[in-house]
Amino acid sequence: MHFNFHFTAVSILWTLTFAALLVLLVVLMGRDRLRRFPWFTASIVLVALRLLSNRLLHDKLPQLTMGAIAISLADISVVVGLIVLVEMARRAFRKAGTAAWAGWTLVLLALGGVVVWKWGPWPPMKAIAFDTTIARLQFMQLFAVKTGLLVDVLSIALGLLVVACGQRYGAGWHSHVQRIMIGLSTASIAQIGAQGIWEIIARHTTLHSREEYEHVMALQGKLLNTNSAVYVIVLIWWIVCLWIDEPGSARAMVVEEPKSTEALSANETGDA
Repeated sequence: MHFNFHFTAVSILWTLTFAALLVLLVVLMGRDRLRRFPWFTASIVLVALRLLSNRLLHDKLPQLTMGAIAISLADISVVVGLIVLVEMARRAFRKAGTAAWAGWTLVLLALGGVVVWKWGPWPPMKAIAFDTTIARLQFMQLFAVKTGLLVDVLSIALGLLVVACGQRYGAGWHSHVQRIMIGLSTASIAQIGAQGIWEIIARHTTLHSREEYEHVMALQGKLLNTNSAVYVIVLIWWIVCLWIDEPGSARAMVVEEPKSTEALSANETGDA
């Protein structure tokens, strides 16, 4: 008997990603992390929604309708991504002064603005129009791409800042904020790395045959799969870290208190 399951790397990674997202949502709600990180939770819901919609609606709707749904969700996701960074920064640097907040905000925004301006082509201003549905969708897609790049750059920079200075301002190594930012930074590094490698390949490759075209497309698929695999690892990291209570939290203190009581009773018995 021969079994033919037709599993592909894309389908396996999609299944692992969606399953990990659902588990992470269960952890966020079950361990009472939703109250502390509502926008981070919303961003995870949006990622799961985008995955599910692309899977269920692909080739089942007109191309224009599917594009409108996908681009609209992408725009919402990047806006929520920016709000998530604000949420993480507020919790990580809650002890920082106003001057430090203003200074680092300007530095990060300037860094992100320069990268967004220099990386990738910008359409001419005359080419931007809103008179047709396709033109509006093209502008929305441009917004999603450029703002998504800004979110990735800010995630990496903020993640480095939280790791370097977080303990000083109330976000130590075992804090959930720092571990969430490590995950966001890792995912953004993988995303930017994949984009950069693909742009280098596309810029320096001249296709002369169908075999070369298929080879280049295969490289793109491997880059996308690698990026997806890194995101699965990040999701697992978040599941484990957010399941464990932070040191000093009320739940952690409740768990440690009975142990201390038992140890004290044992010592008293021994003394007797």
